[in-house]
Amino acid sequence: MTDLTTAHILDNIPFNPDIAGLMKRLRLKEGSKHEKEFCRLVDEARVLARPRGLYLQAFITDRGEDWVVIDGRRFTSRVLRVNVDQAYRVFPFLATCGQELQSWAEGFGDMLLHFWAEAIKEAALSCALQEVNRHLEAEYRPGHTSAMTPGSLEDWPIQQQSILFDLFGDTSELIGVRLTSSLMMNPTKSVSGIRFPTDTDFESCQLCPREDCPGRRAPYEPELYANRYH
Repeated sequence: MTDLTTAHILDNIPFNPDIAGLMKRLRLKEGSKHEKEFCRLVDEARVLARPRGLYLQAFITDRGEDWVVIDGRRFTSRVLRVNVDQAYRVFPFLATCGQELQSWAEGFGDMLLHFWAEAIKEAALSCALQEVNRHLEAEYRPGHTSAMTPGSLEDWPIQQQSILFDLFGDTSELIGVRLTSSLMMNPTKSVSGIRFPTDTDFESCQLCPREDCPGRRAPYEPELYANRYH
């Protein structure tokens, strides 16, 4: 369970969404009939939103061919094992848009308004994640880092999510995030993972062949697994 003397709980994160950026992403034109309604939603969300984050410093105590032990929990992943080969400490993290926006978005029966609300929730999650990364950098100065999230690769399946949450402790009490029986997170716009120091840039997208993924952050590199992780 998380040692609350070393965990960093970030629950005062401001949410000032970029309306123009959101409208561009949603293909809403300035001056269109939808602009006023969308801006009203953003104003509602700004008042309600309470994005939160949590992270801690943890230590690698043992390693195998395709696993590492982090603060007593064994994580099985060849990719994670290779990525942290030169590291002795890592930073498990959790960020969320917050239960306030989750409940707010669930109240929209109109499909278009719900779609917009989900995009606003994602913007709040982005704020939380940025603050976690900023705070971690200021507190620990880890240098260049990359991150992995359970379920993002077949090599590190979603079943490992419960082990990661065990590191955090009572996340529902700490920042309002709970893990469902299907190992998904609620609020839905939440992200968990392990950030680690590395000299090599890494994105899980580099190992994922899925085409036309809206969340893709790096091109697929079909030879990377054989060259680096085999």
